[in-house]
Amino acid sequence: MSTIDERLAELGITLPAVAAPVAAYIPALVSGNLVFTSGQLPMVEGVLPATGKLGAAVSAEEGKELARQCALNALAAVESVIGSLDRVTRIVKLVGFVASDPSFTGQPGVINGASDVLGEIFGDAGVHARSAVGVSVLPLDSPVELELIVEFA
Repeated sequence: MSTIDERLAELGITLPAVAAPVAAYIPALVSGNLVFTSGQLPMVEGVLPATGKLGAAVSAEEGKELARQCALNALAAVESVIGSLDRVTRIVKLVGFVASDPSFTGQPGVINGASDVLGEIFGDAGVHARSAVGVSVLPLDSPVELELIVEFA
């Protein structure tokens, strides 16, 4: 068992299968020593567990859990193109999009759900640059979407 697999087991995390694309793209692409993920929705077994906007139909706490699921889906996509998450040397950047009611301003707290789990899994290598952006709507009415840029050896 790999080091990251052991860490995932300690945390009680099982990476999902790579989410099937909902349009014309691939889940992740390698360029040099970087992996770029496509936008990852919080799919669980092919289904969005919630839809709608943060601050209206979706609570900030629920959004945080959805962002965590997006990060796990992104890691599954990364693993699919590099073979093992043990090859990850740094989570470089996370870009998070939060479908937001006009009065909702808690986007950073929502995206912390993704940042926190990356730190739990990778330790110092999981500390990353980040953007947390409020948007009016996301694909399939998803509350959250995120992209990762990951460095690997």
